[in-house]
Amino acid sequence: MRKWRSLILISFLALVCGCADKTSHSRGIYMLLDSSGTYSKDLQEARTIVNYILGTLDPGDSFAVAKIDSASFTEKDIIVKMTFDRRPSLANKQKRLFKQRVDEFLASVTKGSAYTDITGGILQAVEYLNEAGAGKKRILIFSDLKEDLKRGNKRDFGIRVTGCEVVALNVTKLRSDNIDPREYYSRVEKWKERIEAGGGTWRVVNDLNRLDSILGS
Repeated sequence: MRKWRSLILISFLALVCGCADKTSHSRGIYMLLDSSGTYSKDLQEARTIVNYILGTLDPGDSFAVAKIDSASFTEKDIIVKMTFDRRPSLANKQKRLFKQRVDEFLASVTKGSAYTDITGGILQAVEYLNEAGAGKKRILIFSDLKEDLKRGNKRDFGIRVTGCEVVALNVTKLRSDNIDPREYYSRVEKWKERIEAGGGTWRVVNDLNRLDSILGS
């Protein structure tokens, strides 16, 4: 009888372990910084956003910041990326190093770049967040959303962002937008359509005094 009870207990424990929730509860954030000629002057505001995000992330979460300043986005455009250690003391050291690298980059920006491959940056962001195994994935785009590509580069294709929330931050109006405001709304709407067609969700947050709305829920 005792033997049967032991077997039943073992079977029950195996069943419980087998049904354990394997869903990742970590967060992954990938932030793209537009350093083009039309937007580089706004980059310093990104420092506040990065510092705020660092304060909200927990050990085990992942964060990356990359610049959009090349004709075709590559790994070299990533300024810093980290998955924070499960040990809080080490995670805090990592966050200080993360902040330092972002500060160094912002101090090095003296003039705007000629190209902005936003599509390439988003594709890299999705790859990073999937590899990080984050349960909640967000891509933040700090940009005016004007994509300037080198002649011959093709980006008019669908992008898969399944399971990602894409947030456009501080989408400033260009000089041409002031002449015809429809250009601004058309640009934002086109990105919304691309993201949603690719399986992601889309938000625009222009009030940077409410940073809680970026990472809320």
